[in-house]
Amino acid sequence: MDQGRQVFSVDLLERYATKNRGMITCMAAGNDVIVLGTSKGWIIRHDFGLGSSFDTDLSVGRTGEQSIHKVFVDPGGSHCIATVTGVGGAETFYTHAKWPKPRVLSRLKGLVVNAVAWNRQQITEVSTKEIILGTQDGQLFEMAVDEKDKREKYIKFLFELEELPEAFMALQMETANISGGMRYYVMAVTPTRLYSFTGIGTLESVFASYKERAVHFMELPGEIPNSELHFFIKQRRAVHFAWLSGTGIYHGGLNFGAQHSYPNGDENFVENKALLDYSKLSDGTEAGKPSSMALSEYHFLLLIGNKVKVVNRISEQIIEELQFDITADSVSRGIIGLCSDASAGLFYAYDQNSIFQVSVIDEGRDMWKVYLDLKVYAAALANCRDPLQRDQVYLVQAEDAFTNKEYLRAASFYAKINYVISFEEVTLKFISINEPEALRTFLLHKLDNLSKDDKCQITMISTWATELYLDKINRLLLEDDTAIENRNSEYHSVIQEFRAFMSDCKDVLDEATTMKLLESYGRVEELVYFANLKEQYEIVVHHYIQQGEAKKALEVLQKSSVSDELQYKFAPDLIMLDAYETVEAWMANKNLNPRRLITAMMRYSSEPHAKNETHEVIKYLEFCVHRLHNEDPGIHNLLLSLYAKQEDDSALLRFLQCKFGKGRENGPEFFYDPKYALRLCLKEKRTRACVHIYSMMSMHEEAVALALQIDPELAMAEADKVEDDEDLRKKLWLMVAKHVVKQEKGAKRENIRKAIAFLKETDGLLKIEDILPFFPDFALIDDFKEAICSSLEDYNKQIEQLKEEMNDATRGADNIRNDISALTQRYAVIDRNQECGVCKRKILMMTGDFRMAQGYSSAGPLAPFYVFPCGHSFHAQCLITHVTSCAHEEQAEHILDLQKQLTLLGSETRRDINGNRSDEPITSTTTADKLRSELDDAIASECPFCGELMINEITLPFIKPDDSLHSASWDLRPQTTNLANQRTISLPV
Repeated sequence: MDQGRQVFSVDLLERYATKNRGMITCMAAGNDVIVLGTSKGWIIRHDFGLGSSFDTDLSVGRTGEQSIHKVFVDPGGSHCIATVTGVGGAETFYTHAKWPKPRVLSRLKGLVVNAVAWNRQQITEVSTKEIILGTQDGQLFEMAVDEKDKREKYIKFLFELEELPEAFMALQMETANISGGMRYYVMAVTPTRLYSFTGIGTLESVFASYKERAVHFMELPGEIPNSELHFFIKQRRAVHFAWLSGTGIYHGGLNFGAQHSYPNGDENFVENKALLDYSKLSDGTEAGKPSSMALSEYHFLLLIGNKVKVVNRISEQIIEELQFDITADSVSRGIIGLCSDASAGLFYAYDQNSIFQVSVIDEGRDMWKVYLDLKVYAAALANCRDPLQRDQVYLVQAEDAFTNKEYLRAASFYAKINYVISFEEVTLKFISINEPEALRTFLLHKLDNLSKDDKCQITMISTWATELYLDKINRLLLEDDTAIENRNSEYHSVIQEFRAFMSDCKDVLDEATTMKLLESYGRVEELVYFANLKEQYEIVVHHYIQQGEAKKALEVLQKSSVSDELQYKFAPDLIMLDAYETVEAWMANKNLNPRRLITAMMRYSSEPHAKNETHEVIKYLEFCVHRLHNEDPGIHNLLLSLYAKQEDDSALLRFLQCKFGKGRENGPEFFYDPKYALRLCLKEKRTRACVHIYSMMSMHEEAVALALQIDPELAMAEADKVEDDEDLRKKLWLMVAKHVVKQEKGAKRENIRKAIAFLKETDGLLKIEDILPFFPDFALIDDFKEAICSSLEDYNKQIEQLKEEMNDATRGADNIRNDISALTQRYAVIDRNQECGVCKRKILMMTGDFRMAQGYSSAGPLAPFYVFPCGHSFHAQCLITHVTSCAHEEQAEHILDLQKQLTLLGSETRRDINGNRSDEPITSTTTADKLRSELDDAIASECPFCGELMINEITLPFIKPDDSLHSASWDLRPQTTNLANQRTISLPV
């Protein structure tokens, strides 16, 4: 133990505490409040919390010499009970901290109160609740006082010792709320006995029950000046007790929840009982008995003479002695007694004049060593304050287990040590005695106790533990040949433990070192397991493939963390191992690129397969093409090649007829290479497929020629596909006809009959004269008589139809001429006041009032104008100007160009009229009429107010570019004129 520091210290609190009110006879403390009783009948109260002090004379009205026998203060420091003894007998008083004077408890007159048990769980500042008082005559009373009543509520008799009448010297009480009500635990001591009372209900009912049952007590004979009973309070609950008896200090733990019963029915709430004999307190001389005692958490404070010996309650060893500074006038009596303040955690000693404070400095500092010496390791660890102390506890436990050959237990304790013994020393201990199991246990526990920052040490220890596991596994195999088959053997248990270890340490084990170690021990299964933990899936998959377990390999490859590159790498091996499972896995993973699987699919396809066997590659390619809508030409070409190699070409034909891009705008109808498909089908002699490919490539002649080799009906169908080129279609049908005529081997009349039947299938495209060259020269014309007559009749019908069409055309021409003549006679009536739609002037105005449109000649004195069926009318020049302004630039230029040409022709005509001779007057007039007709079509094809021109004007801006100056004049500008020059004009009201 540390001898350099004190556990307790003694300080003088107050030298002359009685204020000349006599000598101190007794003392009590609670919540930083000290109450002293003096030999002259005074009680003196010191409240250190408030810094106040006052005294009360309890001997008033009493004759003779009076003295305070006992004084009691509750744990809160509010309630006080004191007993005065003298010539007139004994009287007991109660006083409250707020009362100016005490109250006498008249029912206790003549009784000497030696002990008070306070109800710590329920007592308050204003009420004592129920308390127990013990008297010199061996009686117990219950009392309760409320501060507001200024007197006691009641005093009830509870119990009296009858078997051995002795004085009650000390009382303690605890309560607990349980489901059945309030349970009371009461301990009382006399000079020779310790009594225990317990029960549920009220104090009165609890003690009444002992009239019918025996009281449980512990008797320790011997003589002692003052028998005392103390509870140590922790968190408002008593945890252990000590009785200062004549034989020794009887002490133990308190468990108020215990359900163990004594034979007489009382519940036992005392545990771990022990007796400290006074002989252990001697130092070679005669042992002295303590005159007073105080109880702390771990120690007894025993007043022997004028010294306080501090005894450890656990080890029962004296750890120090406390000396007091006693004045000369107090030496005769010395230190009178000790008392404790449970609320403040302080202890006090007093002589006839002075008060001393005994303070706890650090009483738990060496408790770990005390418990360790007693081999109470759990308590020792609980009291350790630093890692070094804990290491010493673990070391003692480890050495103890090692000595007893409990090596696994010793290893677990060694692993918890960090300072007092090195890692190397411990490992050498187990190696020297050849205990690899204990060494492995030590390493595993050491790993658990290392921090994450010790990365290097963790890796090395983990690697060492791995090797020890492997060594253990090999030893088990050597010892038991049936270990592998027996699933309940230790071998399988160690395997499972080893795998769990690798799973826990996968992040700290060095990958390369561990794999090499597993490989050197031949533990392939564990190597694969570790590789799986480290996400080295290539090793795992390779192992499963070697073992022929394709399904397990595929399960690994289907994990989300596995790269698709491994799928491509192992695809050739997996599809040869289990094609069905492999293809199912491929179809489940839609992120695969089928093009990168072509090598594996070609390897599988190159192997021979049974006729009825499902071709897995074809199944996968169909899935890619039809479900995934794959557009890769390589995939389509591979699927086509596999179809071409099948005996039944129906699948090939269906594939060729599919239009894969039909769902897309401007998408291709197929993605395979038609030239490759043609070469492949020719090689595999898939003639129908070749015919389809020729037709698809618009090589209709080749398609028909090839179709004629296998099926004329197919050839006819191919020839009928050509619709936009009549000559080619006829040529194809002639090829078919020639083949049909030449292939017939029957009688001549039968050949002709079939040829005539074939002509009917062409829907009139071929005539008899088209196929006559295909017959031999010696064929008789009579055999074709019906066909020729039918052909001539058809020609006659066509001639009649043409004549009818000519007559219809002639009638149509006559109608057109009549319409033209009628148009020349069409007129419109103009009101004399009708205005031009543009200039708003009258239409019927003289040419002098309006400039004549260029290129127009006036009809008399009127200006040229246009009148539309809708009723709108315009001057010619106004209409031209309006249309050119609204039309687009190209059309406006065209109109102005026509107007310019008319103007030039008009000028030439006028010169000719004025004296110049024109060589081609008729031609010029005709030219002017054509130009004027074109101009009319350009400007007057429809009314500009009612036709499409008006609709197009919606897109034109309101303000045209040439109107920008005019629109700018409407802008609002700030006036810059000097205000001084402005005039104010008054408007008359």
